[in-house]
Amino acid sequence: MHVAFDLSFTHTEGRWARPGSWVGATFPDVGMLQQIAMTAERAGMHLLFFGDGSGIPDTWRGSIDAAVEWGVQWPRQDMSPFIAAMAGVTRDIGFGLTYSSTFMHPFYVARLLNSLDHVTGGRLAFNIVASSRSADAANYGFDELLEHGLRYERMEEFVDVCRALWDSVPADAIIMDRGTGRFADPSRVRAIEHRGRFFDVKGPLSAMPSPQHHPVLVQAGNSPRGIAASARFADVVFGFGGAVASQQRHRRALDEALVAEGRDPQTVGILWAMQTIVGNTPDEAETRRAEMLSYWSEEAVGAYLSHNAGFDFSRLPERIVVGELAEQIAAVQASPGGLVGALMDEYGPDHELTRAEFFEHGWRSATGLDHTVCGSPAQIADALQDNFEATGGRGGYMFSSPLPTPSGLNDIAELLVPELSRRGVLAPRTPGATLRENLHP
Repeated sequence: MHVAFDLSFTHTEGRWARPGSWVGATFPDVGMLQQIAMTAERAGMHLLFFGDGSGIPDTWRGSIDAAVEWGVQWPRQDMSPFIAAMAGVTRDIGFGLTYSSTFMHPFYVARLLNSLDHVTGGRLAFNIVASSRSADAANYGFDELLEHGLRYERMEEFVDVCRALWDSVPADAIIMDRGTGRFADPSRVRAIEHRGRFFDVKGPLSAMPSPQHHPVLVQAGNSPRGIAASARFADVVFGFGGAVASQQRHRRALDEALVAEGRDPQTVGILWAMQTIVGNTPDEAETRRAEMLSYWSEEAVGAYLSHNAGFDFSRLPERIVVGELAEQIAAVQASPGGLVGALMDEYGPDHELTRAEFFEHGWRSATGLDHTVCGSPAQIADALQDNFEATGGRGGYMFSSPLPTPSGLNDIAELLVPELSRRGVLAPRTPGATLRENLHP
């Protein structure tokens, strides 16, 4: 197994306020993040991952008020400078940075990631997202979201441009002959002359080739269109944890799509999202789980669900048909996955539930109870080994904690990861190697 920390929400949804949180420092103190990085590296973890979103959730009731009041999915920083700082106090652990292909320009992102790959010594991953949140779109001048399939078309072209730019200055183009003063061979450095549906980019990239040449590419889409995009370019897939049957369907669909793209399914792992509560004993873990359940108010749950779906669930009627709700969400170009997608998988499109029942499911989704594993290190390691085997044995887990930071993360790094290592199921991390080498299945 390869194991990572998802650090996207170390400070939101009340984690900053509870016993076990930092004393005398608050997000975004860079020293806090450096301490987390050093703890994870000592434990033998492979990656620190940062999801991102640039808008304050405003879908619930058409207002940012609930999200602002309860700290739901905000604040969020651009993590690129923080990654540079964390790289300075570590040597081997990798860093995953997220940018939106829906809003960003590929030349800017390709150049930035090239620079960060230099700074980290070849330890950078790029998580490419197709944004489905109206709060983000409004900050980039979009009055409405792009159609779902169109977002993935733009993503694929975005990646094509980035790859071409990274290839436009190959390593063997750099001569640096001190005797003659020649820096590079101009015959090896060429414009890409890209003319596409979404982007026109001349190139070449105005940067030195980086240690990995291409950063590791991560993609998280689990819709059929998202899986097709993953199969086209992803080195590693970020998958949603929870029901084993859903994970198995994702793995099968990805394998079929990889074969259709002429790629070997054995070379592409899935890192499954796994919210984790570890205690020295099962009772201690259950006590900590009970603490977590008190973090959420009804307004916080509504803000969370609506933001992540891109649909205002405050407007739901008293009775809901799951398939009809999914159609309404798709009609406004929001995300058909998430909670509603999970309900479709579990119950089918004709299933009817009350508004109260929907929000009961939503509460479990927002708190992460639907994909939380809780117990002693041995119990959780047993569950992970069973799940890893059942879902194809390629990839691993992206651990997050609903508990205060750093105590929840420290429990994972200092209790669970050593247990996996003792069992011989933790993938070895080669000191000094690039992230690509260390994440290879």
